[in-house]
This record gives sequence, structure tokens and C-alpha cells, in this order.
Amino acid sequence: MEFQRNSTRHSYAKQLTRFSSVFFRQLSSVPTALQHCKVDHHITLVDLIRKHCKSTLMFFLPQSGIRINHERNCEDFLRPVVQDDPLLQTDPEELCSIEGLSVSQLPVSGAGSHDALLQRAQAAEERARFSEEALSRAMEDLHKLKLLAQGLVLNAETSRSGNLGTVAELQEDEDEAYFSSYGHYGIHEEMLKDTVRTESYRDFMYCNPEVFRDKVVLDVGCGTGILSMFAARAGAKKVIAVDQSEIIYQAMDIVRSNKLEDKITLIKGRIEDINLPVEKVDIIISEWMGYFLLFESMLDSVLYARDLYLADGGSVYPDLCNISLAALGDPQKHQDRIGFWDDVYGFNMACMKKAVVPEALVEVVKAETLISEPVVIQTIDCNRVCLSELEFSSDFCLKITNTADCTAVVGYFDIFFDKGCDNKVKFSTGPKVTKTHWKQTVFLLERPISVQAGEELRGKITVRKNKKDPRSLLVTFNFPDRKLTYSLQ
Repeated sequence: MEFQRNSTRHSYAKQLTRFSSVFFRQLSSVPTALQHCKVDHHITLVDLIRKHCKSTLMFFLPQSGIRINHERNCEDFLRPVVQDDPLLQTDPEELCSIEGLSVSQLPVSGAGSHDALLQRAQAAEERARFSEEALSRAMEDLHKLKLLAQGLVLNAETSRSGNLGTVAELQEDEDEAYFSSYGHYGIHEEMLKDTVRTESYRDFMYCNPEVFRDKVVLDVGCGTGILSMFAARAGAKKVIAVDQSEIIYQAMDIVRSNKLEDKITLIKGRIEDINLPVEKVDIIISEWMGYFLLFESMLDSVLYARDLYLADGGSVYPDLCNISLAALGDPQKHQDRIGFWDDVYGFNMACMKKAVVPEALVEVVKAETLISEPVVIQTIDCNRVCLSELEFSSDFCLKITNTADCTAVVGYFDIFFDKGCDNKVKFSTGPKVTKTHWKQTVFLLERPISVQAGEELRGKITVRKNKKDPRSLLVTFNFPDRKLTYSLQ
């Protein structure tokens, strides 16, 4: 930067020397200083800017050196004499607004100090309004971006190279938590005491001995070995029991205690990682079902064993299963789980609903809270189903039986031992029959849906593995007025 010519430089420096005398007095503000210069010394800073400064940047050069000797070099003007000089902290636009100007027009101002301050405040208020609008737009765009990212994650294909997110692709350390949970004895006690579950397997095998006579049986996820021992007593020639959890060591003791070690061979390991002592088996039995049937994805391992080891004409048991839905009208449960957050000891915690609602609940549902007929949304034939079919979408129509507010959708499953059986066995985990350790899976609605008896509540359900953890599930409901995604993990 430079002044236009030497004569102008000297003239300007003299004016600055005169102007600098102002600041030897204690003045309360920049506007007061400007007014003092104008009234007492007949110097208007805006006139100087208009006359001598080619750009806004040039304005700061004389500003910075205003208190030093005008005969010093120009580069000395770049060093402020007073630390935190108020003039250096003042925008040229603000200086001009104080004088009632815009930098682009630079007219001579005659506005008083009160009007100048008012104009300055109005200009600042206008800039603040523009800034707030820009921030609001940015926040809105950020929210849209967040929703887009969530949609991409939730709707992403779970396929990896070749297979569909199967648990077989998990490394042993990645799957350690799952198998460790089955090393605790309490969970096995709970399952064994579930008489609906355990007696159904027992009755299937004991009442259909022709299915097991002289057959080689594979028990996937044998736990304490109860199913293997049922099979041995039903007439199986050989049973191979496989489990990765530490419970396998207790199973070995149990088998020996019941003198079945000559028929039952126990192997510790994941079925995907071990080699069986036989090429093929005739029957695969497994209690693989999780909450909402598919939670934990243990069926993946059963299908792996089926495709690798099951002989032609053999069968997996249970061989058929289905998933059903029904509408619930339970305002008290809704209040306890959702409405609760509106007033927690006098505090509004309603924001928690966004975190609470997407967590599916596993609990026993009261039969009297059902307000629709059940509908089957998916049937699985374990001898035919492909791994990719364990992720699915299905339209559903719930026929409403009671006029009420639908506060949730409940899901449960039914199991069938059917193929080749003279005495077919089945059991249900629904809310109208004896409860099981699977209970039911409840998907709460944040906002209930008002329904009338006789009408239909239509929607679409999508069930898929969580991409980050193939043993957990993501369940999405599409209703005409909303879309809700729940997790089971």
C-alpha cells in the first residue's frame, strides 16, 4: 500500500498529527472520540477515508500509527502504540455507520451522536438477524444430512464378499461375547425349566422313534446336552454334539453320568470352524430360536451345517416355523414406558423417548390387551430356506377386533416338528398360551394409532440383520403415516 504522491503523504501526516492530539484526552468511546474530533478540531475521519484511502485495508495503516511521530517510516505505522486500541477493533463499516454513511457511498454526515449510535445498533441488529437465519439454515441442512446418513446405514445391504452378513464370517474374538453368555449356568437352567420348549423336543423324539432309529444325529449348539440325550434314547445310532461355550465341559460330565458316552460325542468349537468325525449326518437337531425367532442368528449356523453335512433325504428339526404379529391396546403399559418421560420428578425428559422407543421390549403380554387378530408375516422351512431369505419384507393387514388406541405391535413365533412324523408336535410363544422364556417381542408406538373395530391396520415390516452385528436385528415398520425402526440386541 502507498499514498498517491509525496505531497499527499505529507499533508495527510500533518492531519494525523493534529488528529492524534485527541487521544491524549480520556474519552469514553469511539463515537465520543469521533464527535470530539469533528466539533473541536473540525476533522471528520470519514472524509479522510474518502479522500486518501483507496481500500478498506488502507484505512488501517493511518489508524495504527496515529499516536506516533508522523516523520517515522511508513512501516512503523503498522505497529499499534496502544495495546487493544478501540479504533483498531472497530470495523470501517461501523465507523461509517456512526457518521451515517455506507463505505460505498461515503457522503458527508451531520448526524448527532445519539442518532449515530442508534444507526449502529440497527446495523448490528440486522447483521445478527442475517447470521441467525444462516445458522438456522445450516442446522436444518445438518439435520437433513444426519437423517440421510441414518437412512444409508439402516438401508445398506448387509452383503459382504459372497455371503449375506453370516455369523460364519465372524472371527472367534468377535463372537466371544455371544458364546460367553451361554457359559453361565443360569441361562441353561431357565431353558431347561421352560417346559413348553423342552417337553416339545422330548415329545417329538420319543413319540417318533422311527425318525431316529439307527440314524446319525448332529446337535448344533448342544448346551447341557439334553437334546442329544433325548435323541440317543429315541434310538439314534450316533449323536455328535457341538458347542463353543464352556458349558460343553459340563455336558461331557452329564453324558458320562448317564452312561451315554458310547453314543454321544461332544466337540467344543463353532460348527463353522470344526471338522466332524463323519462325512454326513441324517438328522440335525437344534434349539436355535431367539427372541422374535431370528435374534442371535443361530439359524445361520444350522443352515451352514445343513448345507455341509446333511445327507440326501435327511432333515433339520424343527423343520417349520413362522412369525406372527398382532395389535396391542395397553394405555397403562404405554404410560409406564413412554408417557413416564414427560414428567420425571418434576423434570421434562421427553427427549428420552427418541432413545427409548426404538428399543424393542421382550416381555409377557396380557392376552386381554390384544385388539386384533394375529397375522403370519413369514414362514420358514428349515430344510429349504436360503440364508438370504432370513432377511425379508412383508406386507401385513391386522383386522381390528376392539375400538381402541393401538399402542404397540407384538411379535411372536410358532414351531413345528412335522416332516416324516406320525406324531406331529408344535408349540407357540404367543400371548394366549403358556408362557415360555422367549416371552413376546413388543414394538411400542411413540404416538398411538386410533383404530375402530372391524377396520384394518395395514403396514409393511422389514426384518434384517444389523450390519455391525449380524447376531442382532433391525425391524422396521412402515405405516401410512410413519416409519419406525427398532433394534433387538
